[in-house]
Amino acid sequence: MKIRMLVGATALTLLLAACGGASTETTPHDHEEGEAHAEAEAIREGAHGGRLLEQDGLIVELAIAEDGTPPKYRAWLSRDGKPLPPTAGRVEVTLTRLGGIVERHALTPQRDGSLMASTVVGEPHSFDVEVSARIDGRTMRWRYPNYEGRTTIAADIARTSGIRVAPVAAGVIADEHEVQGLLTPVEGRIARVAARFPGPVRRLTANVGDRVRAGQTLAVVESNLSLTDYPVTSPLSGVVLARNASVGTVAIEGAPLYEVADLSSLWVDLHIFGADAQHIRPGVPVTVTRMSDGISAETTLERVLPGTATASQSTVARATLANADGLWRPGSAVKARITADRQAAALVVPLAALQTFRDWDVVFIRVGDAYEVRPVALGKRDAARVEVLSGLRAGDQVVVEQSYLVKADIEKSGASHDH
Repeated sequence: MKIRMLVGATALTLLLAACGGASTETTPHDHEEGEAHAEAEAIREGAHGGRLLEQDGLIVELAIAEDGTPPKYRAWLSRDGKPLPPTAGRVEVTLTRLGGIVERHALTPQRDGSLMASTVVGEPHSFDVEVSARIDGRTMRWRYPNYEGRTTIAADIARTSGIRVAPVAAGVIADEHEVQGLLTPVEGRIARVAARFPGPVRRLTANVGDRVRAGQTLAVVESNLSLTDYPVTSPLSGVVLARNASVGTVAIEGAPLYEVADLSSLWVDLHIFGADAQHIRPGVPVTVTRMSDGISAETTLERVLPGTATASQSTVARATLANADGLWRPGSAVKARITADRQAAALVVPLAALQTFRDWDVVFIRVGDAYEVRPVALGKRDAARVEVLSGLRAGDQVVVEQSYLVKADIEKSGASHDH
């Protein structure tokens, strides 16, 4: 699997390179009066580790404070290299995230000489930034991109690479248990057909596997008492499972000549181990799968038997399986999925959508040709899906196939945690 993943990632890289590659760049906005573009020159760092934004000697040093607190914008003001008190101006930061989501963070004076927002900057710190400052009666603006965990993949390349997205929506998380079991005839629907009187078997009319009907003659026996022939008939319609006599042998009273079973339905005896048996109850849905060809059928758990299977020390749960076509055969081993509980969830994504990025659980959303990481808080999960508690909105287009290729391309592009 690791080799296949590496090959897939390499293939995507080659496709991207052939078409100009993934991009984490943007084109700056047109210059406006009183506005500067911080990307026009190399990013300069201030004394507090923040980004320096300057116009005509007035400087705003802007950073996202993350030292043991939820990330918030913080700023320091200065003129010609000399600090200004925080009351000398005001600062507002407007963020536009992928998909056009806009956030505003207003910074207010603090006692330590800085300005700080009360609002938290959520992850990822990936957005187009507009900073508006008014200092000593002058209004200034700066705009710049600040991307992390983002890449661009053209639609045709994504399609060729097998990258597929689907909208996030409500769903169901199932408490499912994978078990194994055995098909057996239903009790009361199997008959041992015996001679009423002892005597030689003169004729046998059915073979193993034959379908017979109730009342059909299966054998003719000559009675030792009356020296006349009498028929031995099937008490039910079904399939001959065994023939225990041959012509000329002596039928013993009560000894079965045939075994006939009605196999139009079968019992599925499922073996449940350990604590699972404590919360599996009758009435829950069961999906039974034939091991021979993978064909599945739906049924309902009817009962949990009170005893324990001696050989396996398992609890046996029983369901009935319709078998009108006769393709389910008694004695066959099957596997089954018991759905013990189903809980509605406001948002779910397939497990295949999940990746890790830094120390987060993440998915990747797509807007146009842009893909970006989304840290998510996860809830309950089953074999196919996981509940998303936060980090996504209903309708977000999430990568549900080949998400590791998107992760590889983002890591290749070097999108950093740059504030």
